Amino acid sequence: MIEFMKKLAWDAGEICLKESAQLSADDLDFKGLRDLVTVVDAKVEDFVIAAIQEKFPDHDIIGEETGITDHGSDHRWIIDPIDGTTSYFHGQPFYSVSIAFQHKKITQAGVVYAPALGQLFTAVRGEGAWLNGATRLSVSPATEMINAVLATGFACLRAGREPNNIHYLTKVLPHIRDIRRCGSAAIDLAYVAAGKLEGFWEMDLNIYDIAAGVLLVEEAGGIVTDMSGGNEYPVRGIVAANKKIACDLLDLLERPKLQQ
Repeated sequence: MIEFMKKLAWDAGEICLKESAQLSADDLDFKGLRDLVTVVDAKVEDFVIAAIQEKFPDHDIIGEETGITDHGSDHRWIIDPIDGTTSYFHGQPFYSVSIAFQHKKITQAGVVYAPALGQLFTAVRGEGAWLNGATRLSVSPATEMINAVLATGFACLRAGREPNNIHYLTKVLPHIRDIRRCGSAAIDLAYVAAGKLEGFWEMDLNIYDIAAGVLLVEEAGGIVTDMSGGNEYPVRGIVAANKKIACDLLDLLERPKLQQ
């Protein structure tokens, strides 16, 4: 299964790279004032879904652009064809193809591919997480927030959330080394898994933004919770880090700590 997923993500990434050279404002549409979508998003998702349906015609599929295909199966695919469309449209490299495979709603395999960065992150439940098939991933060992570089995003602004993440950013930022903002939650989670970031939090994401990335973090030794320390993510927000940083981050977010 993971080999099929890797090839699928790689081929989808090649479409992104090829199409980016000729992308124009005419190829752009809006789901909201700040929420961009391009013709390439739809093209990539159609490609991925067609490949899955050819191989597994009875499987359910959730796609960002096409919604839910429900056959009543125990097997489900969750696809974000371009996570970070704004970065993609503006010629920045921080976008990814995210594909997760679930059995009875438990993610069993996940792939996050950042084609412009040449980074293919993969995970299989119980078998670890890997970068480009060669480097096994492990979350950062940092134990102090002042040594942490965290990532976040602002999907909440598109959703009109109050209080929004700017409120939480002002609480967190004075206590950490720095913040990063690339615009792809899937990459942020992959970077937490790889120890390139110490942690990540965000509000108002969807299942297709995080399904593959969550498995990467878990298989790299990290934990994922909602912003109350529970497991209702992404509905109640999401926090991903090693256990110590997650506890401290939840504390700064004025949420209950995890049991240490």
